[in-house]
Amino acid sequence: MAERSGTPTAPELVVETDGGSTVIDPARAYHVGRDPLSDIVIDDARVSWHHAVFRTVAGRWTLEDEDSTNGTYAEGRRIRAWGIRPGTEIRFGSASDGPRAVVTDHARPEPAPPPRSKPVPPPLPPERAPERPSPVSVPSATGAFRRPTSVRPLPTRTLHIGRALDNELIVDDLVVSRHHAELRSLPGGTYEIVDLHSHNSTYLNGLPVDHAPVTAGDIVGIGHSAFALVGGQLQEFVDTGEVCLDVQGLAVSVDQGRRTLLDHVSFPVGEKCLLAVVGPSGAGKSTLLNALTGLRPAEHGTVLYDGRDLYHDYAELRRRIGLVPQDDILHAQLTVHRALGYAAELRFPQDTAPAERDARVAEVIRELGLEQRAGQTIHSLSGGQRKRVSVALELLTKPSLLFLDEPTSGLDPGMDRSVMHMLRDLADDGHTVVVVTHSVLSLDVCDRLLVLAPGGRIAYYGPPDEALRFFGFAQWPEAFEAFENDRDRDWAGAYRESRFNRQYIVGATSQPGQAEDAAVGPVPEPSKTQSWGAQLRTLVRRYTAVLGADRTFLVIMIALPFVMGAMARALAGGRLDQETALNTLLILCVGGVLTGAANAVRELVKERAVYQRERAVGLSRSAYLMSKAVVLGTITVLQAVVLTLVALVGVDLNAPGGQGVLLPPLLEITAAVALLAFTAMMLGLLISAVVRKEEATMPLLVLLAIVQVVFCGALLKLDGVVVVEQLAWLVPSRWALGAMAGTIDLGRIVPGSLTADPLFEHAAGVWLLGMGMLVVLSVVFGYLVARLLRRHEPAIMRK
Repeated sequence: MAERSGTPTAPELVVETDGGSTVIDPARAYHVGRDPLSDIVIDDARVSWHHAVFRTVAGRWTLEDEDSTNGTYAEGRRIRAWGIRPGTEIRFGSASDGPRAVVTDHARPEPAPPPRSKPVPPPLPPERAPERPSPVSVPSATGAFRRPTSVRPLPTRTLHIGRALDNELIVDDLVVSRHHAELRSLPGGTYEIVDLHSHNSTYLNGLPVDHAPVTAGDIVGIGHSAFALVGGQLQEFVDTGEVCLDVQGLAVSVDQGRRTLLDHVSFPVGEKCLLAVVGPSGAGKSTLLNALTGLRPAEHGTVLYDGRDLYHDYAELRRRIGLVPQDDILHAQLTVHRALGYAAELRFPQDTAPAERDARVAEVIRELGLEQRAGQTIHSLSGGQRKRVSVALELLTKPSLLFLDEPTSGLDPGMDRSVMHMLRDLADDGHTVVVVTHSVLSLDVCDRLLVLAPGGRIAYYGPPDEALRFFGFAQWPEAFEAFENDRDRDWAGAYRESRFNRQYIVGATSQPGQAEDAAVGPVPEPSKTQSWGAQLRTLVRRYTAVLGADRTFLVIMIALPFVMGAMARALAGGRLDQETALNTLLILCVGGVLTGAANAVRELVKERAVYQRERAVGLSRSAYLMSKAVVLGTITVLQAVVLTLVALVGVDLNAPGGQGVLLPPLLEITAAVALLAFTAMMLGLLISAVVRKEEATMPLLVLLAIVQVVFCGALLKLDGVVVVEQLAWLVPSRWALGAMAGTIDLGRIVPGSLTADPLFEHAAGVWLLGMGMLVVLSVVFGYLVARLLRRHEPAIMRK
């Protein structure tokens, strides 16, 4: 979001908000807003996405409002542009209680001397100081930044970076595009990094950039590699997977702080470590997992991924984290190879050759021992084999950290053991693995064990074989009973005073301590991994394959329009007259609604686990929703056409003069039923986004059909009935029936007060109104679905 703003003659200032302090340099402009990529992020509903901007004008700092909805205020007045200086107080969104920013003077402190035990780079001269600090707190204490993988002189011209062999700097990594970025040498010895519309973005200090200046101390992230300008050299550091994780003071509470889920949890996880997290129900295991993966950042505390702040750098580091949730994240109708192939398409660059993707898919299949199962459908696999496929999906992008939530849930002891040994092998191969589990059958294969007591406190952290002796029990069931029954015992206090805490937490933490009560700042939303159109094409093909493999769906999809059409034809007879016209149109409405809604009402809720995981690795929400609309919409429209033709071909529609309002009568009615079915399909998606369980969709589908019948206007007089008429405006069948009734001039065929409805008139304006309202309702339902999908996304993505 940064932009240059002229000669830096104004002083440096500090803008303090509830989210932290930002030093503003006169050499650039600073954007304020809800956009996670803003320089100063204020996550408040009253603040606009792009709200205001700090910039220097004629050597003075100015704050300019960017046409925000709720305004920017200084000294109690709404402002358009305002000169600021130390002491200025600003409110965003409300003059009285909006989020506050205070401007203060910036005094440069002298840097503290580094500790002698850890070598650090020499301090930068003032004119080359980075615009924001490096996200690596102590490079020498991390695995990835301990020593460079390669070193080359700084380029004197443009350096092309990518996977293709014609680049000067080749990065052999499938998540890197063939021509990914350029490091450009600029006049005056400065450098600029430029992203070449890459698949997985280019990052500067953890934030995605299109182009930005690079100075000494900055870290450029491309795939699993990081580049830094050090002493006239370009150093490359490759994340090979052997990383450490330092968890410092994580705290989470709910109910306005009255209930604690995590109570300042701290522990280290070493390279190639397999860590098991156990504890009684309600001890905070899932909360800890969400905090460690960045899906729901802790309110306080820090997670350091090999020396880098995971929450700050989540946009870049998320691709190095694999997460296997408890629910399968696969489409069970597909074969193992096909499911992994579609996942590879979504996660790898568009310029990756099919042969390269297939080779990586085959590699992970071999790695997980699934060669004999590659051609099987996933639903035919055993529970342990399905879990292996879920792990294989995450391993496609070679994550360094792998988290698993209850991977052995529901498995027999033999499968439990097999899965845990698979995780042991993955750790030995260079991954750091964290597994949350209720099972204690195979803890002996783990390097470390974390036991959480009720209240989210650490009761034990250390070698698994020492845990029971520490608690004073012979069996794990006795320990878990004690956690539940002996609530007054200070489990965490006893551990803090033990040698295990001194040896395995205090003595093993390689990163410097962070303030445990420091609030976590806003996190930028990661950019999506692939172009919107490419994601849409992949999702459409995958969804079509999933539906094509579902034989039950295919049978219902084919049979339903014929059955409903036959019922309508039986009512219509050979001619739409006073006895048959209204009932025939009513059946067409019901058929259109059931056809569309039944297709969609289960489609989002049954894929919720898949969507949550794919969204976390960059899936576009709108592309996902559009893929549903395209595939289901095409099927639904075809069904509606079949329904209408089966019902009305050869039937005398009895339209005035044999003509419709604008088109032939049969074509107009077919268009109305098709648009009604599509709108009902979008309404079905809305229901699917609202419900929490798939079982709840069928009762709501029945209720939906009843509402459409009651409020369509065929059974009750709606015109002029206050409240009821207005409610009917939200019912798709009301507008579809009006359009069909207008086509045949229903009031002429079936005279009466019910059919004297103004929406039934045989007039072009009325017919177009009905069709237009169906389009409007479809768009509104789609917008609501998109908003509701946010509820089921990682909290860090809800921007």
